[in-house]
Amino acid sequence: MAGLGAQGYDGHWTALASCGQGKQAPDALFVEGAAQREARAVCHGCPVRLDCLADALDSRADFGVWGGMTERERRALLRRRPEVRSWRAELLGSEPTLVALAGLV
Repeated sequence: MAGLGAQGYDGHWTALASCGQGKQAPDALFVEGAAQREARAVCHGCPVRLDCLADALDSRADFGVWGGMTERERRALLRRRPEVRSWRAELLGSEPTLVALAGLV
């Protein structure tokens, strides 16, 4: 398995995502209205949910459900915490309180 990381995958969180590897239609997480509830359900229990959310927040992803949050929820979080430089550090690092307050665990 050349090219795979020590964990047995390519090292990027997308390789382990519940929505990846043909499990979902490519546009299933880029929906509006009530369909977002179904899209968010895909994220529940995903082993890389926080990685996904951190990437979306750090890159300011404008569309779709990422890490269980809609674009509206992500924008609100970004407005509440404008001082955050790295969401990866916030969500995966030293601030478990933020993760709990955001309802992400």
